[in-house]
Amino acid sequence: MPTMLETMRYESRQRLKGTAALTVLLAAFIGLIIYIYPSFAESTAEIDALLESLPQAFREGFGAESYASIEGFLSTELYQFLWVLLLGLYFTYAAGGLLANDVESGRLYLVLATPVSRTRLAVEKFLSLLVPLVTLNTVIPVFVFAASMAIDYVIDPWYLLLVHLLSIPYLLACSGIGLVLSVLFDRGDVAQRSGIAIVFLLFMLDTVTVDTDFEWLGTLSPTRYFDPTEILLNETLDLGGAIVLLIAAAVLVIAALGVFQRRDV
Repeated sequence: MPTMLETMRYESRQRLKGTAALTVLLAAFIGLIIYIYPSFAESTAEIDALLESLPQAFREGFGAESYASIEGFLSTELYQFLWVLLLGLYFTYAAGGLLANDVESGRLYLVLATPVSRTRLAVEKFLSLLVPLVTLNTVIPVFVFAASMAIDYVIDPWYLLLVHLLSIPYLLACSGIGLVLSVLFDRGDVAQRSGIAIVFLLFMLDTVTVDTDFEWLGTLSPTRYFDPTEILLNETLDLGGAIVLLIAAAVLVIAALGVFQRRDV
């Protein structure tokens, strides 16, 4: 009989190399972004004037408020694009293949032939995403802070930490979307591509409806509840948004488990 969390340990080990590679690549890119900031700091007045001329929806959607501080620069160049959009897509994509890939390959039939429940299998596979989630949100903030010290533009470590802590509910919600799609489709590539499309469209929906009569539609997007710019630049925390995202993630996982229990595989 499989031991407790055996599936989670196996899936987690499978993610170690990919997580290490992703962490190194992100650190290298972030190091480059931070390294060039001093050149921007010399002309922040002109850049901020240009930002003011941009549409409100664009500025809010991409967190482009000010380059006058390292916090404002990183909010725009790093967190709003790399963390909110690209990592959101990454975790949705990863979760989309959790079960659909095994259905497509036929491996799921063999796994379910062992004394392991569908609920336990799905939950442990989902928990394996904690490997990249915890690693990225532990290593990257340390690297960002060290890099900012190296260029003598030190970022506030407290709010930097809070950005990463509050990004966890957001990334879990994105993962929940992927898990739902993973139990709905029999092909991993379909579930993964659908997840990318949905999260990207939700991001755009939140962006283009800002300051319009349809702004309420943006409440459907996870990005509405996590704003790195507000945390880093304005030092404003939206704990209510984090709670909403955690609830959304839980609902999505429970819904996925319900569908997975009833579907014929």
